[in-house]
Amino acid sequence: MKSMSDMIRILAAGAILSAFAEIAAPAPALAQSGALSCDRLWRERNAIYARAGHCFKTTRGRSVFGGGCFPPYGQLGGADARRVRQLQTLERQNGC
Repeated sequence: MKSMSDMIRILAAGAILSAFAEIAAPAPALAQSGALSCDRLWRERNAIYARAGHCFKTTRGRSVFGGGCFPPYGQLGGADARRVRQLQTLERQNGC
């Protein structure tokens, strides 16, 4: 049985995750383990780069986000850079 503080943390984490809108094509938001799926993490991370004008070179990246790029060509700062680091950590933890 989980403690009340554990339940509060779980509910808070769920609220944060639900605040993110669908990024591209709908994908299952949660994997069996309750963590974000590798596909969803990849899409969210790369959507940040796409908004910053990244030039996608992979077939997958180009098919989801297009081939157009623009300055600052994917250079991130501040909150975007922090979020990408968080997503990369989650991807590693999930074995993506």
